[in-house]
Amino acid sequence: MATRPKTVFLDAATLGPGIDTGKLDALVDAEYYPYSTPAEVAERIRDCKIAITNKAPISGDAIAGAPDLELIVVSATGTDNVATAVARERGVAVANIRDYCSTSVVQHVFALVLGLTQHVGRYHALVVGGEWTRSRSFALFDYPIRELAGRTLGIIGYGSLGQAVGRLGESLGMRLAVAARRGLAPDQVPSGRVPFETVLEQADVLTLHCPLTEATHHMIGRAELGRMKRDALLINTARGALVDNEALVEALREGRLAGAGIDVLPTEPPTPDDVLLRAAAELPNLIVTPHIAWAAKEARQRALDQVTENIAAYLRGERLRRVV
Repeated sequence: MATRPKTVFLDAATLGPGIDTGKLDALVDAEYYPYSTPAEVAERIRDCKIAITNKAPISGDAIAGAPDLELIVVSATGTDNVATAVARERGVAVANIRDYCSTSVVQHVFALVLGLTQHVGRYHALVVGGEWTRSRSFALFDYPIRELAGRTLGIIGYGSLGQAVGRLGESLGMRLAVAARRGLAPDQVPSGRVPFETVLEQADVLTLHCPLTEATHHMIGRAELGRMKRDALLINTARGALVDNEALVEALREGRLAGAGIDVLPTEPPTPDDVLLRAAAELPNLIVTPHIAWAAKEARQRALDQVTENIAAYLRGERLRRVV
């Protein structure tokens, strides 16, 4: 058998525990590092043929300093941590992975929605605290429970994730309102879409599934929150900076929004003074989770399996999931 290409996984710990690397190990001579600083990235890819990264940045200088490098595989969909222009210039292929965590994300979206409508955790705390045993009624009614059937699920971003969320919403009896791109005139709105502003006004639950770009940065700010129903919920499992979190906290505190479930923050890991982290300790209608919507074990395994598929395709001369 031909010599297996020397490969380095720069931040393997970011895929979490319990992942089977057997298929990758059978294909390449892989060395796994839990994390890599920018300086370590340059050193570790210097004599490699293949580099795998999740979040570790691979700069243009690092690529230029790795004469044997042929392929970079990102174990995520976004490739903004790779200097793709330099890679293209130097003939280094870049591939990503796609649609590997939709099921996990959809589950988490509705875990957040149900957390804000069923209040399971809060009722459990009442039970543990003895409130049920002290009650004169057979049931407790401290927190209002809402049915989702008949309510409107507003979706911003209708790729594979948004569509999967929509299917589950419909199975729960929700009506869908899929937002058109912001800024379109009414006569430009495609069939099957609803004007962006109208979705804000109609949604009982608004969930975000779009990429972060200059156009979508803080797309949900004070003005947009002001258009939403006072009893609406906002769910963000996409990118932290899609939402102006200062404005979100204000709306929650002032009762202008019923609740929010947030899985992503603008900086990750966040600093202790992050506005949402501070608010989560005091606002019962705010749930913050640590970027785990994608993190079901099955999804994490699919991520590594797709990385392996990309490498195998490259070695066969194919272009599976190539972005460069």
